[in-house]
Amino acid sequence: MLNLTPRVAVITGGASGIARAVARQLGKEGIRAIGLVDFSEAVHGVAAEINKALGRECVHAFQGDVTDKSFRASVFADLKRRYGGVQICVPAAGIVRDGLAVRVDKTTKKAKLYDQELMEKTIAVNLIASTYWAMETIASVAESRAEQGLGAWSGGDQVEGAIVFIGSISSAGNKGQVAYAATKAGLEGVTSTLAKEAIYYGMRVAVVHPGFTDTPMVRAMDPKIIEQAVLPNTQLKRLLDPAEVADAICFMIRNPAVSGAIWADAGWHAPA
Repeated sequence: MLNLTPRVAVITGGASGIARAVARQLGKEGIRAIGLVDFSEAVHGVAAEINKALGRECVHAFQGDVTDKSFRASVFADLKRRYGGVQICVPAAGIVRDGLAVRVDKTTKKAKLYDQELMEKTIAVNLIASTYWAMETIASVAESRAEQGLGAWSGGDQVEGAIVFIGSISSAGNKGQVAYAATKAGLEGVTSTLAKEAIYYGMRVAVVHPGFTDTPMVRAMDPKIIEQAVLPNTQLKRLLDPAEVADAICFMIRNPAVSGAIWADAGWHAPA
């Protein structure tokens, strides 16, 4: 099992939902420090709340745009200055901008395509930013090993760290989510590729695909959709608790024998 005590994590989207639950769990499990990142100023209160519960200064809040590469670089530079580097990353920041790919106006009979700006924004946040926060973590470990005169990780001994992406059940396709589904399916390709590359430095890369979870993102949906389309197609007949998904993510971080993907979906299956 990966020893979390000497390790530092970066978690994006940390002001709420699954990412917030992951930070709490990793803190309880004794991780040395966490850089908690979010666009909302609420991230400062969340960090203070977790630190108070832990009884130690573990979580450091960083407020900014995850798509801003200068902001990303500053977060990693600050954590390197404080702790020497980052070994764990959960790039959980994400957005949902639902809409049909093609919709025909009943009056004009003209077809309207899904807004390209929304597509580009969703890809920028969910796919590109997540990938680069992960790669920055791999770079942190690679530089640390180089500074110690270490080459390729030889295997056998404990791995250096782990990255766990947040996928989605929508990665298999879901009506009205052409942009969101594309980004989450894209993360599967990123996971598979980085897993092959990052192990050179002793870094594991995996993905957890959550089902519909009781988060602000899901609660922003039309309640009728949850009641009529989500819960009837979920074996547990309820939304997941963020802590349940966080447990799956932390399991993937801790256990080096488990690779690839976990579906924490509560038995949800998309209707035809």
